[in-house]
Amino acid sequence: MKKIMTILMIAGLGASAHAGKVVIEGSTTVLPIAQRAAEVFMKNNPDADLSVRGGGSGVGIASIIDGTCDIADASRAIKPAELEKAAKRGRDLKAHIIAMDGISHIVHPSNSMTGLTREQIKKIYTTRIKNWSEVGGPDLKIVVISRDSASGTFEAFSEMVLDKKKVRPDAIMQASNQAIASIVARTPGAIGYVGLGYVTGTVKPLAVDGVMPAKETVLRNKYLISRPLFMYTNGKPAGTIKLFIDFLKGPEGQKIVEEEGFVPLK
Repeated sequence: MKKIMTILMIAGLGASAHAGKVVIEGSTTVLPIAQRAAEVFMKNNPDADLSVRGGGSGVGIASIIDGTCDIADASRAIKPAELEKAAKRGRDLKAHIIAMDGISHIVHPSNSMTGLTREQIKKIYTTRIKNWSEVGGPDLKIVVISRDSASGTFEAFSEMVLDKKKVRPDAIMQASNQAIASIVARTPGAIGYVGLGYVTGTVKPLAVDGVMPAKETVLRNKYLISRPLFMYTNGKPAGTIKLFIDFLKGPEGQKIVEEEGFVPLK
C-alpha cells in the first residue's frame, strides 16, 4: 500500500485527490470545453474521477457556495452578493480564467442579414420591432430567442448590449447555448446569441458594428462583445482539482479550447 501511495504522489495526484469524485458544474458555454478536457485528463490520469454537468453560471456558482460541486464553470465574473454569501459560509472563491469568448448573434442561414449594430440589437430585444424589414432585412417576423436569468451569457449580453434593460416579454427564453442554436437553425425569422463554440454551419453569425465574432477579432479587442470564461474553486486548488485546471490552462488544454471553437489564452 505504501508503494502504491508513493507512485500516486510521484504522478502528482496525491492521496487527498482520490477521496471522491471531482464535480464540475455550471456554464453551458464552458460545458463543451470542460467535458472534452475532463475526458482527455482522465485518459491521461486513470485514477482521476471527474463529473461534468451544465445548468448555467448561476447554478454553478450557487453549487460551489453550497459545497455541492468542486469547480464552478462560469461565463461571467462572480457578483459581489455571491462573494458575500460565500464568505458567510466560510468559502473563499478563487477565479481561474481558462479561455476567452465572443458572444455571437446568430440567425437562420436563409436570412439575408449580414450584420447589425448594437443599438439595433438592443431595440430588437427590448422593444416591439416585429419585422426584419425594420432593420434592413427581409419582410419576415422576428422571433427573439434569449437565455434565462441563470445564464452568465445572459448577464454579459444584458450588460454589454442591453444596458441592463429588460428583455421583451415575448422573447423565448432558453436554458442553454445549444437550445438557442437549435431553435435558430430551424426558425427562419429567429435571432439568438451564443458562445463562439456554438456557431456551426446550421446557423449564420452576424457582424456587430461591422466586426465579425472570431478568434482574431476577440484577441485583438476588435469584437467588443467578448468576455473571459472562468472556473471557480473554493480556495487555492489542490490535488486533482489543481492538476485539472493546470492541464486546461496548459498547451494541451488550450488546444482543446481552440478545437471547441473558443479563444485560447495565448
